Amino acid sequence: MAEAADFPGLTPSPARRWFRRAGVLLTGAPLLAGLLQLPAGEPAYAAESDPVVVSVDSLTPSAPTDGDTLTVSGTVLNKGKRAVTAAHVDLRVGQMLTTRSGIDDVAARTDYVQGADGTEVGGKYVEKFAKLTPGVAQPFTISVPVDKLDLGQDGVYQIGVSLSGETSAEPYEQVLGIQRTFLPWQPEEADTRTRTTYLWPLISTVHMTAETGPGEQQTPVFLNDDLAAEISPGGRLEQMLSLGRDLDVTWVIDPDLLASVDAMIGSYGIQGEKGTSTPGTGQTVAKQWLAELQDAVAGKEVVALPFADPDLASIAHNGKNVTGTLSHLKSATDVAASTVETILHITPSTDFAWPVSGTVDPSIVKIATSAGADKVIVRSDSLKETGDLPYTPSAARPIGGGTTAVVADMRLSTAFQGDMTNADSSTLAVQRFLAQSLTATLQTDKQRTVVVAPQRMPSASQAQTMAKAITDLQNSNWSQPQELTATADTKPDPGANTKVPSAYPYPALRSQQLPPSAFTTIARTQSSLDKFKIILTDKTRVETPFGRAINREMATSWRGESTAANSFRDGVRSHLDELTEQVKLIKKSETKLSGGSAKIPVTVQNNLVQPVDNLVLRVTSSNPTRLKIGDDDYQERRIAVSGGHSQSVKFTTSSNANGPIKVTAQLYTKDGQKYGDAVSFDVRVTEFTAMAMLVIGGGFLLLVLAGLRMYTQRKRAAARRSEEPGNEDEGTEQDAGTGDDHDGPTSRPQGESDPASRADAPEQPSDPTPDTAPESADPSGTGERVDR
Repeated sequence: MAEAADFPGLTPSPARRWFRRAGVLLTGAPLLAGLLQLPAGEPAYAAESDPVVVSVDSLTPSAPTDGDTLTVSGTVLNKGKRAVTAAHVDLRVGQMLTTRSGIDDVAARTDYVQGADGTEVGGKYVEKFAKLTPGVAQPFTISVPVDKLDLGQDGVYQIGVSLSGETSAEPYEQVLGIQRTFLPWQPEEADTRTRTTYLWPLISTVHMTAETGPGEQQTPVFLNDDLAAEISPGGRLEQMLSLGRDLDVTWVIDPDLLASVDAMIGSYGIQGEKGTSTPGTGQTVAKQWLAELQDAVAGKEVVALPFADPDLASIAHNGKNVTGTLSHLKSATDVAASTVETILHITPSTDFAWPVSGTVDPSIVKIATSAGADKVIVRSDSLKETGDLPYTPSAARPIGGGTTAVVADMRLSTAFQGDMTNADSSTLAVQRFLAQSLTATLQTDKQRTVVVAPQRMPSASQAQTMAKAITDLQNSNWSQPQELTATADTKPDPGANTKVPSAYPYPALRSQQLPPSAFTTIARTQSSLDKFKIILTDKTRVETPFGRAINREMATSWRGESTAANSFRDGVRSHLDELTEQVKLIKKSETKLSGGSAKIPVTVQNNLVQPVDNLVLRVTSSNPTRLKIGDDDYQERRIAVSGGHSQSVKFTTSSNANGPIKVTAQLYTKDGQKYGDAVSFDVRVTEFTAMAMLVIGGGFLLLVLAGLRMYTQRKRAAARRSEEPGNEDEGTEQDAGTGDDHDGPTSRPQGESDPASRADAPEQPSDPTPDTAPESADPSGTGERVDR
């Protein structure tokens, strides 16, 4: 950032000119400058690494005013091999720092520099130690009235906490360790206060899966129970909530977090192995956390990010050309407001996009605004100042296309990213934050705005340190809080940079992006989901869990977690496949076809809870010349099956030849897409065809006609013999005989059977066989016969 003292043409005060020259000398020749400025009685300095570690665990008040007493507490630890004797801890007031980069330089310095680190306050404002034993930490507390520090004009002063003493190897007083921090000095209200917007993010990692429990209730299933720990007392999100409720901040919330906590209030499961789950235990803390959040945000500004906080940079660089990716971003934005309104009962702003680390290039800006946002939260190390402004400009600035960049201050936004678990680190971070804020305010008398956009997921200790810094800042004489929307609407500085950098600058950020393969997998999952929804009568049972799961697949929180991200995407796809396979065809074994035509049953099974519809079952013959299905090579039937049931559909067939013919059954959606796996089976024709029956019938008719002719001829021959003389007795004898030639009621021509006997005759091989095929959802057995 540009700074007043760093620019030519700006005339500093005489005091500032003196300090500037002193800084140049110290930078060019620190040892020489130290010797020239070394006051009488100043102890020497151990040139080697500090043998004593000085920790500043507390400094109160953080920004003192007239009449205050400054109290500094901490510990000293002798890490050397020899005891330190005649030791004392003292405060040192160094030079006033007039530039923001000057604060950075002091914070980076580790060695004691005589003169530059100021002189001891001395007197009674010291704490003495007769002996510091190696490896033993000793506490100290020094309280000194502020007027004893000889602070001059308003500004930031370097404060050193040093330990001086002797060792047996070097028996003279010397500085053996020092810790530097900063003291903001603004005892009166500043002429112009800086309006500071602090973003307070409520964002977590992905917790919910696409899975739901069986039955109508659709119990949600979580990856683990980590969210319950985060919202429990002492947890990260519980700390963010309890600390943020007392601060003037803008809440930035991922709606997925709200949806996940809300889902925990009822029963929920924790994903186990092989499709199992165990009951979750966070119902009570979830209910309490949401209730407290509703109270905390009442009357406060809330910004809703797109659902699941999608990685805008990954989408811009690797996903925008994959079908459906931008639609997913749009759906994530559309559902954001309704989710927040439903759960928190407030209307959030959805006008802001927040790329990871506030880093942008033209493609990221385009993606960020494609779903409806017209303001992009950018960080100042991405949209760098290149002009001649002698101060840090206001946050808002136009970047073209009706889009406003809201530029967050890099130094303030990254102030609490380190380890804040120990008191020393936390105290130093707070003092440096306040020092940077005051120095920026004093750069000019112009009214300006500053935005602080911290890391997305602060730890509990980082949140505590942030809250301490915000509280001290809001109680200071140079800053006042302001909401993000008001900051974005502020008139921009005319000289501020508005040109978006042409390239994504940080290789480390690029290497953590979601790969192109991730978006390809998402597209395939969406395609399968679209096909599945066609057959459902209640699409919401899959649209909501899978739609939100696909949003989660694009989450920013997957950065640096490529293995977990891949596993989550595979899990979503696998569960969708599992549901899709619940609607399927029952496998069939070889089917026997009796006669020239018959009906073949094919069974569709639905193991889903809900009914399915809009399915078409097609059965196709591999050889329609030998076996026709209906009047062609295939036949189709519309299918609708109730939940948890099976349905058999019969298809008419006609055969012209014996032997096996392969038949294939396949489900289709109503728009012609294949659904599920096909089922193939053989149809074996086991009896005569119609042509064969015709030939046999013709042969039988010829035999009957031949028999009738023989009968007629015999009758005529018998009549002629009876008319001849001397044949009467012979005829009588024949009547009493076998009656073979008798024309009476019991006599039948040869080869003609009695009608009654034909009706009761045994079944012939060519006779039709009765229906024998039962309907079943199980695979059909070998030798199945079919309906005719």
